Amino acid sequence: MDHSTPTGAERRRGGRCRAALVLALLGLLLLCPESGLAQNEPAQEKTAILLDIDGAIGPATTDYVLRGLEAARERNAAIVVLRMDTPGGLATAMREIIQAILASPIPVATYVAPSGARAASAGTYILYASHVAAMAPGTNLGAATPIQIGGGSQPLGGEPEEKQPEDGQPEDGQPGGKGGEEPEAPEDAGTAKAINDAVAYIRGLAELRGRNADWAETAVRRAASLPAGEAADRNVIDFVARDVDDLLRKADGRVVTVLGEERTLETAGLSVVAVEPDWRTRLLAIITDPNIAYILLLVGIYGLIFEFANPGAVVPGVVGTISLLLGLFALNLLPIDYAGLGLVILGIAFMVAEAFVPSFGALGIGGAIAFAIGSVIMFDIEAPGFGISLPLIGVVTIASAALLVGALAAVVRSRRRAVATGAEALIGSRGQVIDWSGRDGRVLVQGERWLARSRGALMPGQTVRVKGRDGLVLIVEPESDPDYRNE
Repeated sequence: MDHSTPTGAERRRGGRCRAALVLALLGLLLLCPESGLAQNEPAQEKTAILLDIDGAIGPATTDYVLRGLEAARERNAAIVVLRMDTPGGLATAMREIIQAILASPIPVATYVAPSGARAASAGTYILYASHVAAMAPGTNLGAATPIQIGGGSQPLGGEPEEKQPEDGQPEDGQPGGKGGEEPEAPEDAGTAKAINDAVAYIRGLAELRGRNADWAETAVRRAASLPAGEAADRNVIDFVARDVDDLLRKADGRVVTVLGEERTLETAGLSVVAVEPDWRTRLLAIITDPNIAYILLLVGIYGLIFEFANPGAVVPGVVGTISLLLGLFALNLLPIDYAGLGLVILGIAFMVAEAFVPSFGALGIGGAIAFAIGSVIMFDIEAPGFGISLPLIGVVTIASAALLVGALAAVVRSRRRAVATGAEALIGSRGQVIDWSGRDGRVLVQGERWLARSRGALMPGQTVRVKGRDGLVLIVEPESDPDYRNE
């Protein structure tokens, strides 16, 4: 038996074989999708994104929902849950939210909760547009009749003018009215147009999601409402859920249509991640409050007026400019009556003009009246959460009128006060003769030496009064002269 040691060439060949074998094994591990390395990598956990809509639906709500849907898309969430408690809101904001839901690649479940909550008005439309609709026990939805306002943008909500049956359905169970006949057209053509448009919109959403379209029309035409249990029985919603976890369990396995494709939901046991409004959304919610927007607008206008009246003050101009821009930004997002805004500006202009153009109060009183009327009709919105406080209007009007009175009083006092500076201030001033020759000499007036002239001779040290001025020469008279008149 040959026990000789391997040669150097054999050792090199063996090393190359081992290296080739290691490289081959590494290649197999990289190419194999079910390798041990791939199995050791943790899979990304699916989550449910929770967004809370609490209160009136407006521009801030739209911003919050759109950002939440974008966050869900970035996290590749399994579902987005809109937990809702709203009395209604603005139609423009509602439609933007619905468009975002319909375009979302992530399924959206709208959940009316907690117990005692409601999805009235705009909330009903959003519920119908969602892939999954659920309610907690003790909640209700409906009352989706649009309200016509002067500004042209319609909020949703309000009470019907005619009495509806107690069960929330029209007579004979037909959406249009008795015997299936078409409902009577409203007397106002604008109202009829708004209602018909809203009916077509919500029926389209109902047909898209396979929900009760007839009751949806009833909710619009007759402002009908339903509790949670009855809504589930009538196929207005999908089911009743106790909480978010119960909703995810009941939604599991349901087939929904997302962007035209059917998808089976896998939501049981998902971890719930709540997305809170960021600072931008909170700021937007503050400045789009009609009362705050109204105050910002007035602070901006008065700040600029004070800056123009006192150039160089700086602070009123800076504060006024920032407030005015924020107020105009808020007004751009809110449905307002521009005739009301025009009356507010006209009223302020009249009250300011009263301080400069005496009109015995006509401009001031007219301006205060125009200001008050414009403030009332500028935010003539009946949608909940988007009205303006009448006490606020009263306080601001009284404050503006008081400011006007104060400005007028200051003007009157300034007109009655003797001139204290300039050439006119010398007239009537007392002086003392320094030296005199004939009818000319020099006098000391207000600490300054002046050339002077008089009708007669004066004595050094004699007290005189300035009667007039001829260029740089003062016309003086002895203070004891009986012809002197203090003008």
